[in-house]
Amino acid sequence: MPRWLRNNTLSVAMFGAFLVFLLLQSVFGWQVHNEELSRYGVEPLGWWAYLGTGHFAEAVFENWESEFLQMGGYVLLTAYLVQKGSAESKPEGEKDRPDDNRDHAGPDAPWPVRVGGLPLVVYRNSLSVALLMIFAGSFLGHLLGGVNAYNQEQALESGAAPITAWQFLDTSDFWFQSMQNWQSEFLAVGVLILLSIVLRQHASPESKPVTAPHTQTSA
Repeated sequence: MPRWLRNNTLSVAMFGAFLVFLLLQSVFGWQVHNEELSRYGVEPLGWWAYLGTGHFAEAVFENWESEFLQMGGYVLLTAYLVQKGSAESKPEGEKDRPDDNRDHAGPDAPWPVRVGGLPLVVYRNSLSVALLMIFAGSFLGHLLGGVNAYNQEQALESGAAPITAWQFLDTSDFWFQSMQNWQSEFLAVGVLILLSIVLRQHASPESKPVTAPHTQTSA
């Protein structure tokens, strides 16, 4: 195995799975959408044309939105909150780790750490900021794709006039789509937090060592 691949197997596996499942989603979504169109006597779309529809955009972005909200929120919450005994929690009573302080920086520390000031302030929070910015972009993608899909559906069913994205934001339909994903994301993380107190997965950084007592907090 080439060294670059060996050093990046986890991200390659994750993004490889992402692309496979996104492709499969597009294929099955395309079939579902064409079945819906056929019920109204509308000509089916080609796969490439389907990728530009609100039906596809809405399905993709409403899921991305919930994932990045969960991850951004989780990164922030774990900086301040504790769950005794969980591998997903920082140790009780800990604020910043020693290596979070600039006084412990070595010559190979990232540039913002060496510079200090505003660059360091931004860098200290850059992970949660980046995740929440992706969430915001996904939220917008969900909104724009959703209003497109909603208008097409209403036009086919009743010939209703299209509404704006701002009007769609005020509908129960939009928030139902969001909440059904948001609640499941936080449920999954909450279950992981609690299960990691008493259960183990050897060799995983997401688990405490197999021999660690249940009361040990943090992996």
